[in-house]
Amino acid sequence: ICWVLIMHTGCISELWDLNRTSVFHSPSGYLGLHTMLLDEYQERLFVGGRDLVYSLSLDRVSENYRQIHWPSTPRQAEECTIKGRDADECANYIRVLHRYNRTHLLACGTGAFDPLCTFIRVGHPSEDYLFQLEWHKFERGRGRCPFDPSSSFISTLIGGELFAGLYNDYWGRDAAVLRTMGRMPHIRTEPDDERLLKEPKFVGSYMIPDNEDRDDNKVYFFFTEKALEAETGAHAIYARVGRVCVNDMGGQRMLVNKWSTFLKTRLICSVPGMNGIDTHFDELEDVFLLQTRDNKNPVIFGLFNTTSNIFRGYAICVYHIASIRAAFNGPYAHKEGPEYHWSLYEGKVPYPRPGSCASKVNGGLYGSTKDYPDEAVRFARSHPLMYQPIKPVHKRPILVKTDGKYKLKQIAVDRVEAEDGQYDVLFIGTDNGIVLKVITIYNQDTESMEEVILEEMQVFKVPVPIISMEISSKRQQLYVGSESAVAQVKFHQCDMYGTACADCCLARDPYCAWDGISCSRYYPTGMQAKRRFRRQDVRHGNAAQQCFGQQLIGEALEKTEERIVYGIEYNSTLLECTPRTLQAKVIWFVQRAHEARKEEVKTDDRIIKMDLGLLFLRLHRLDAGTYFCQTVEHSIVHIVRKITLEVVEEGRVDEMFNKDYEEDIPHKMPCPAQSSIPQASKPWYKEFLQLIGYSNFQRVEEYCEKVWCTDKRRKKLKMSPSKWKYANPQEKKARIRPEHYRLPRNVVDS
Repeated sequence: ICWVLIMHTGCISELWDLNRTSVFHSPSGYLGLHTMLLDEYQERLFVGGRDLVYSLSLDRVSENYRQIHWPSTPRQAEECTIKGRDADECANYIRVLHRYNRTHLLACGTGAFDPLCTFIRVGHPSEDYLFQLEWHKFERGRGRCPFDPSSSFISTLIGGELFAGLYNDYWGRDAAVLRTMGRMPHIRTEPDDERLLKEPKFVGSYMIPDNEDRDDNKVYFFFTEKALEAETGAHAIYARVGRVCVNDMGGQRMLVNKWSTFLKTRLICSVPGMNGIDTHFDELEDVFLLQTRDNKNPVIFGLFNTTSNIFRGYAICVYHIASIRAAFNGPYAHKEGPEYHWSLYEGKVPYPRPGSCASKVNGGLYGSTKDYPDEAVRFARSHPLMYQPIKPVHKRPILVKTDGKYKLKQIAVDRVEAEDGQYDVLFIGTDNGIVLKVITIYNQDTESMEEVILEEMQVFKVPVPIISMEISSKRQQLYVGSESAVAQVKFHQCDMYGTACADCCLARDPYCAWDGISCSRYYPTGMQAKRRFRRQDVRHGNAAQQCFGQQLIGEALEKTEERIVYGIEYNSTLLECTPRTLQAKVIWFVQRAHEARKEEVKTDDRIIKMDLGLLFLRLHRLDAGTYFCQTVEHSIVHIVRKITLEVVEEGRVDEMFNKDYEEDIPHKMPCPAQSSIPQASKPWYKEFLQLIGYSNFQRVEEYCEKVWCTDKRRKKLKMSPSKWKYANPQEKKARIRPEHYRLPRNVVDS
């Protein structure tokens, strides 16, 4: 536990010291975050929590915030608890925040299991002070917002129409995809039809146009459900893509006020295995739509986990919308009866094609789905499932994680132009407050993916699950939401990679390049006229080639940080050393006293190589020596840190603390002028106190300075060392006692 806390503290201080992050905490003490809306037009981040809606500044979320208090009414809360719900569940959790128009937001809350919706007036960006709930426009929120705050839920607002996937009843049994609010009739999936939805977990929804004909627009829903067509078992879980036409009006005689264009198919994310047996990642955790210059062809990133009982793993797969359209334009799945297997439907498909929209692109013969022939509507009702699944780009994941180090929860993606091509930078939120910054590189010759972890950023001081992420490519900022706080993190901090060309190139960060002076922000050609000298190689990280002839490469690699570390015999000690890039391999060497040669450190049950450095669980006298932390990356060898380890004998420490302080402190605890440690730049006790560590460091340090090291006491030391007394009774009471500050025998075990 101790070492985990040290690691988190180090990451946090790095982000804070670099002025790279800003964190918003709710003044009420608890945020209860459930949704975030990034509004570039308003230049605000809107956050829905428990009984509160916040408006945060995109420039710095911790400053200039505004809030609206919107709790459940006492009557709502009372009725909710009478029905058996916990008091915490009976609050009003804001689950819906959408930009309705330039001056208003649509907001909905659970309202103590009695959902309500209204509008929030935000005004124009110039009306910075406006943030008001319009109390006179409250409407019942059923069909727009879930009852249960913890229920899975998705929604998207298109032209005043709200499309939602949710559980639409108090008990969470009626799963439905609905359209509500606008001028068009309210429409939903048929209730109790397991062919449409079977215990779904809703993940994401987007409107993606197929062409220039707005009547042909479709909304895509991403979810996970129990699969009826699975042959391997009754409880198999599949990831799905569902689709409906935006202008679907339902049928005239059947499917009245029900979707007549609803279709779905399986979304596959699997690792090819031997003998044709694939490892499937079937449960969809999160989905991200990356917009391109062509809004009709975005790229879709899916974050999956495996439902296997054998191992726990995560994968990210990428899909092109063309593959999704091809699956929906392909054959339908068909099953004759209970005893038959699902198979490809080979019969006649009615016209207009079931699932297609009433639009000019589809012939223009029908002005509405209500005009569709009964045969087409009946076929759509009985064949909602497509036969062909959707496979990812390269037919495999771009990233797989099976090490159990993190649970992956959220994903956001930024597309970056680098010197050697285009890269998608993945920001992956985990269950312990860490955001992974990753790129993946596809090798066409070997058909394999290389994963490059650029950074592991601990964005919250307390490790908490990340439940929401919004990204602003325009501002180069990531907004990260947890249940307790919202953090804002810059995409990049190029100067942290070092002061040499080699360090900058080895980082392989597409945001950064060596400009001849420093590691700085990379701008595509034409945007960096002042600094034409640029060195960057994201694909290979070949620093030797990129930095050939650079004087700074040799100078920087020769610089080695030197430290002295004191450890107590039989106690735990950590020699800290972390490489500049996560791709570097770390090798430890040791040079014993009076020995000329260095030898590689051999790890065992007592000496452990960690991400943070070299950990001695139990220090021996023979461990004393000079340790070299050496990194190797792309043939570049660099001694990052040289650490001289001095081992203090346990007997001497016990003797030091067990002496009578009033008589013997002058002999045992000299001031800096009398220090026995060569080249000491600060009082020796500071090194010792730093070694043993405790929470009230500052108080003890001030005490030591006051008691031992003033000019007045130096004179006393010379005049009468054996007769020295405390200056006042308070100092005597506050003296250091050995039982308070003894280092534990084993820090890790403790």
